[in-house]
Amino acid sequence: MLGQPEPTLAQAAPPPPTPRLPPASKARAPEATSIAAAANPEPAPEAATPNIESPASTFEDPPNAPIEVRDPAPQAASEAPQTAAIETVATETPAPQDGTSLSTGGTNPPPEPAQPPASAQLRYSVEGQSKGLTYSATGSLDWRNEGSAYSASLEIRVFLLGSRTQTSQGQLSATGLQPERFADKSRSERAAHFDRAKNRIRFSNNTPDAELLPGAQDRLSVFLQLAGLLNARPEAYTSGQSIDIPVAGTSGSETWRFQVQELASLDLPAGSLIARHLVREPREPRDTRVDIWLAPSLGHLPVRIRLTQDNGDVVDQRLSALP
Repeated sequence: MLGQPEPTLAQAAPPPPTPRLPPASKARAPEATSIAAAANPEPAPEAATPNIESPASTFEDPPNAPIEVRDPAPQAASEAPQTAAIETVATETPAPQDGTSLSTGGTNPPPEPAQPPASAQLRYSVEGQSKGLTYSATGSLDWRNEGSAYSASLEIRVFLLGSRTQTSQGQLSATGLQPERFADKSRSERAAHFDRAKNRIRFSNNTPDAELLPGAQDRLSVFLQLAGLLNARPEAYTSGQSIDIPVAGTSGSETWRFQVQELASLDLPAGSLIARHLVREPREPRDTRVDIWLAPSLGHLPVRIRLTQDNGDVVDQRLSALP
């Protein structure tokens, strides 16, 4: 296709090259999600590597330090990539009037049933804008459904500048994904470990443990969990409803609320696809807005993930080829 500061489809991708300003100091990097919403802010990420700063995670709130290039010429604002055309499908199921919220975990049992999609490899075209400059990258999602266990790996790569990879591993049950380990790696790796015996989430950067709530996901597995929920009960997730999921990054955990939107027709590099649109609206000023589109014809796998920061920076991850 493509996560309270901290390192999701997902969310999510690297910000653009920033030209060197002689001899000015490097611009201050913001921190990020996708693709998050009711926790305390998390500490800023570790220092970037020389010359090539870590591509921002697509699922942080706000993003990590941007990739820095020494000599590229900035592009005009008019050259910013166009977003995929979205057309509301006329046959959409009428939206419920009560604004029902479906909790898939946390303190509201029982969790909803889920049917994770079959294994697939997805390739994405990634376009972004940061500080008025645009950039392009490539992305890939390797999803493995082994029946009783799963693994997922999302990589965003910028030509000649490096990559960032998020991985999630765990078990599968009748209620979907049960993460055991989430990792976020650029030059170094940070991780979160899900200790189900003690109902704790432990972090490799020595931040305080978080409570492991029922149905909790990490910032990558949450996108596959959403796919599983819609596969199991598509009629339950129609326009106007919301889905609450506890989500952990590498420094903390919070609850993300996704608002279910209408079905839409997307014009993607891979072709035209019908997809269910879900939105995570920011709850705090520095949160990231996450827009995700899940295609029923592909087991509700994410075919587009768009992340928007409060400063206007955008990362748009769109399916480039059918799996």
